[in-house]
Amino acid sequence: MQADRIRIGSRGSPLAVAQANEVKRRLIAAHGLDESAVEILTFKTTGDRIQDRPLAQAGGKGLFTKEIEEALLAGEIELAVHSMKDMPTVLPDGLVIAAMLPREDVRDAFISVRFGSIAELPSGAIVGSSSLRRQAQVRRMRPDLQVIEFRGNVDTRLRKLEQGVADATFLACAGLNRLGQSDRITRVMPTEEMLPAVAQGAIGIEIRQDDDRIAQLVSALDHEPTSICVETERAFLARLEGSCRTPIAGLAELRDGAIQFRGLILTPDGSRFHEIERQGSPADARAMGDDAGRELRAIAGPDFFQWSS
Repeated sequence: MQADRIRIGSRGSPLAVAQANEVKRRLIAAHGLDESAVEILTFKTTGDRIQDRPLAQAGGKGLFTKEIEEALLAGEIELAVHSMKDMPTVLPDGLVIAAMLPREDVRDAFISVRFGSIAELPSGAIVGSSSLRRQAQVRRMRPDLQVIEFRGNVDTRLRKLEQGVADATFLACAGLNRLGQSDRITRVMPTEEMLPAVAQGAIGIEIRQDDDRIAQLVSALDHEPTSICVETERAFLARLEGSCRTPIAGLAELRDGAIQFRGLILTPDGSRFHEIERQGSPADARAMGDDAGRELRAIAGPDFFQWSS
């Protein structure tokens, strides 16, 4: 193996591999590398193996990153490519997020083979989702619907929908766009109706903190507006100590040089929720997200998150 070979670690799902290939293409283009200089290695993570129970019961965030991060620390790969919404807010010692690609569409997609929107679903209709955030927001909007656990990659979930396991589901527009399956979207959900997950649509590149060569290479790929917005959202999540067990949504957007941030926490049944908005300078991104999380936690009270434990 060449000493300067760049090995990219990724989950093996079609979407994860598509994201890793996007990073590979950008690295080659930015530095004039040979195709053979960049290799993608796939890993089956704990989250991929668990199919018999909701991920929230298995430990929450980190389930889709652990094995890849172990390979990174062991020197088996030079960088890891992640969907940032899967990333814990605290990384293992020695690892850092060194760059983020331009963010895709942050919104959720309503998908159904029979109905045009969530409003058109009849009372008692079944909505499938593995996301507590989506489940809680659906229950908030339509408490008369049945919400069930819905696991699997994008193709698996779409197939389940066609088989009638559920009447509708929600997926990230970003993933469908990256897979060339945006035609499967029945209706794009405005963020005013369904606030997305923290860092939804963002691809992050994780490296060893002391690897200056790789840090320099991936720095050319970093999209600063995305990094600023995701930093705000992740600071919000970190202050709330959020995980897959807690329905939390947050979105930061850059408008006219300022960050516009909205955050939301809900009980899993959607019956109680609290929202917050912030505006400020990109230089204060982390502090703004942290402050929003601190205030929302105080508003909600100490018993609010017990619903999710």
